[in-house]
Amino acid sequence: MNKIIEKIETPVNYECDVLVAGGGIAGIAAAMAAAREGARVILLERSFVLGGLATSGLVTIYLPLCDGMGRQVSFGIAEELLKLSIEHGWETDIPKHAIPDIWLSEHTVAERAESGKRYDVQFNPHLFAFSAERVLRELGVKILFGRYAVAVSERESRIESVVIESKSGREGIAVKGCVVDATGDADICAFSSAKTAIYSNGNTLAAWYYFTNNEAGHHLKMYGFTDVSLKDAPEKALTKSKYTGIDATEISDMMGESHAAIEKDILARRENGETVTPSCIATIPQLRMTRRLDGQYTLDYSEMHKRFEDSVGMVSDWRKRGPVFEIPFGTLRSDEVKNLLVAGRCISVTDDMWDVTRVIPDCAVTGEAAGTAAAMTSDLSTLSVSELQKKLKSNGVKIHLDELA
Repeated sequence: MNKIIEKIETPVNYECDVLVAGGGIAGIAAAMAAAREGARVILLERSFVLGGLATSGLVTIYLPLCDGMGRQVSFGIAEELLKLSIEHGWETDIPKHAIPDIWLSEHTVAERAESGKRYDVQFNPHLFAFSAERVLRELGVKILFGRYAVAVSERESRIESVVIESKSGREGIAVKGCVVDATGDADICAFSSAKTAIYSNGNTLAAWYYFTNNEAGHHLKMYGFTDVSLKDAPEKALTKSKYTGIDATEISDMMGESHAAIEKDILARRENGETVTPSCIATIPQLRMTRRLDGQYTLDYSEMHKRFEDSVGMVSDWRKRGPVFEIPFGTLRSDEVKNLLVAGRCISVTDDMWDVTRVIPDCAVTGEAAGTAAAMTSDLSTLSVSELQKKLKSNGVKIHLDELA
């Protein structure tokens, strides 16, 4: 293999207390939480719109904040972002896309359980992205679009700076406090001495897109792999390929496969007499599980309803009614790096649990916890978890199962 040997001097052009890498839901929540604690926050986003899979990836379903048994389990920024996602109206005027009325007024747990309706909503990706960006800017967060991390400088088990690349070339960001890896792929973890793990099953191709037709409105087709069961879902996978999501060439090929699948589907629908036109496609790969932190604690699906003394919030299982999980702070922390936290779909969980914690509300829960912790210290080994829990509770987060109605 031919190699190019370079001698590089990278200017350090930025400094912050908290650096959040990744502007998806987890990164948005982390940046909001850290800024509200008074930290100087920089948020990196490699694309030019916030929201990640929720917006650029067109996964526009804010999955449930409740356990399906009438109890809300996720609070704080997770609920704030759900409401923010539809502040300008929900995805369409069709009632099924709105928050069920039973969650917007006073009802008992039994009444909510009997209704069978979960606390979720479908939102417009573009309006949500604009709203989230506005909120972050009002909080003083410096958003660096078109930038992504390519390396870290680490000394004495601490990340001192992060190297980014963009149209301007290579630049450095000096970090006085903590780094929150909300990249979805544990990129910062991989650049540092933190341990990581790869999702063993790979990702199935998704090719979601929006379209218009003779019916009024802007419609989402969840084509290929979906997060919900659909009557019109393909009977088989769009391709036999599986994608790890951490190899650039593979991801490029995946996007090509997605584009080809959408074109084929649109043309087939037209040949069948539909007046259908694609109006929006995903501009980032629709990957779900790729690489994660191998952290201080690895949460397993069998630990539903288990109490963790270091819990920083709770999440439900979006796929079924009943299960609730407390999220241990140890799933957000590395043993190897003193000022590194993770949030979102790269927290430390087993493969069985990964499918639960990768979704929007869970990303918001872990993002808020990571951002709050990041603003409290520059050395996580000295952090008082009880103090972190107090701060989270003061912001409306419920920590343990016995706090639920």
